[in-house]
Amino acid sequence: MADFSTYSDEQLLQLFNDAVVGQEAFSTLFEKYQKQIFHYLLKHVKSPEIAEEILSDIFLKLWQGRELTSTITNIAAFLHKVAYYRSIDFLRTTARHKRLQSAYNDYFLLSNNVKNPENWMIAEEEKTLLLKAILQLPARQKEIYLLSREEGLTHEKIAEILHLSSSTVNNHLVAALKNISKYLAKYQNGSLNLLAVIFINL
Repeated sequence: MADFSTYSDEQLLQLFNDAVVGQEAFSTLFEKYQKQIFHYLLKHVKSPEIAEEILSDIFLKLWQGRELTSTITNIAAFLHKVAYYRSIDFLRTTARHKRLQSAYNDYFLLSNNVKNPENWMIAEEEKTLLLKAILQLPARQKEIYLLSREEGLTHEKIAEILHLSSSTVNNHLVAALKNISKYLAKYQNGSLNLLAVIFINL
């Protein structure tokens, strides 16, 4: 096994595509930066488990795209930049889901008798099912549905943001609602509570 401890980052990157020592060079770079990037991620996402998951994914993508690593001039800056953007993506997704969860919590608390344990359990099941229905939507439908329902944006504003026509936005939203309805129908037989949430402000 070769000793790469004295190699520069640039030299290690150049060896990534070497069939003989590529993995060893990569492992050396990983060992050098993993703790640094982990703590950087942890500072942003506040969860060791999430930080570890993002860290693993960053280095996995780096290895999978090793044919392009020769264009990287500063691997430390590159890794920190990728870690920063991945942290932002995670926080945005978390915030989005928290706002969505909060909105549905408010709805179900108001529309169900929470003093009745049986009604509360039903409401929780409906809420979970609705969230699952939304998450299984195709990417564009989900994006437009969340902008409409979560952010409260008009079709025109969504069209402006996504560079689409208003009619295209409407078509995607209608398709999203149909897909959600089909998903829910398999489990809830058209629950009125869920349909009220889906079609509100259509």
